[in-house]
Amino acid sequence: MFHDKMKTYRGIPFSVLDLAPVLEGEEPKDSFDNSIKLAQAVEKFGYNRYWLAEHHNMPGIASSATSLLIGHIAQHTESMRVGAGGVMLPNHAALVIAEQFGTLESLFPNRIDLGLGRAPGTDQATAFALRRTLNQHVEDFPNQVLELENYFSDHPKGHVEAVPGRGLHVPIWLLGSSDYSARLAAEKGLPFSFASHFAPQFMLEALKIYHDNFKPSEVLDKPHVMLGINIITADSNEEAKFIATSQQQQVVHLRRNQPTKLQPPVEDLSSIISSTELMTVENMSKTSTTIVGDSKLVKEKVDALLELTKADELIINSQIFDIDSRIHSYKLTANLFDN
Repeated sequence: MFHDKMKTYRGIPFSVLDLAPVLEGEEPKDSFDNSIKLAQAVEKFGYNRYWLAEHHNMPGIASSATSLLIGHIAQHTESMRVGAGGVMLPNHAALVIAEQFGTLESLFPNRIDLGLGRAPGTDQATAFALRRTLNQHVEDFPNQVLELENYFSDHPKGHVEAVPGRGLHVPIWLLGSSDYSARLAAEKGLPFSFASHFAPQFMLEALKIYHDNFKPSEVLDKPHVMLGINIITADSNEEAKFIATSQQQQVVHLRRNQPTKLQPPVEDLSSIISSTELMTVENMSKTSTTIVGDSKLVKEKVDALLELTKADELIINSQIFDIDSRIHSYKLTANLFDN
């Protein structure tokens, strides 16, 4: 589940969640180049995983063809695990995902992760465009996961075989922002990643459900939780708050149902959003899973979060406009790692 060059903080691995942000004034090709720069940097820093998330019809997120981008990142890195955080399984035929990730695992052995979500990763009109040739719905998610597990097994049942895929045992994670996937992951004995970076209000309840109901399996003998969190680290608290305004603008635009490319930071956020919107992003910045500050403040808040949740891993989202500042943020966060 880990790689040889991984480092930890208090025994906890840190990983990277990349939404392949498309910056204002740039195109997706620039985003992919930035992702390569970031992946190569964080691998040297000692991060464990580099996950990409499936989204559609969002001008500021370029990771829609998730499996293709995973292969691109894996090809340009050496040992770091690369995977989906996640693939929205109801958008796809399980066989296709098995073949895609079987191919990735064959090309990059023991480096591929497959995180699965049940949301569409988009609006309803786009979800229809994605799923209109499929018969399944989100209610079919448990059966889809079971079908996918079967394709990766040594002796798949049925007449259909994933080639490549059979016998590769690609690690499957269940992802969620509510209690649904927490219950399913516990029932199946699978690792669970909770999206606390955008659903902090449900975090503790989901973790309790997962731990209380966990059943050991061939995959895991005890629960394993990775939390998604927002961390923006800079040389000063003031600089961190400034560069965090790009992510705050993105949140506001999504809540307006007007997604845009990732915007440059601004000195005065209140000059471009309403007072109600400003209160929303300020409240978000006060949660335990959005951490913005210098290295000292980040360490204090990470310590408090780990004490509160007993998480086994953290996966960090840092929506920062300038790629050099983004890399610097992950580097400063990596300074926490034990020597």
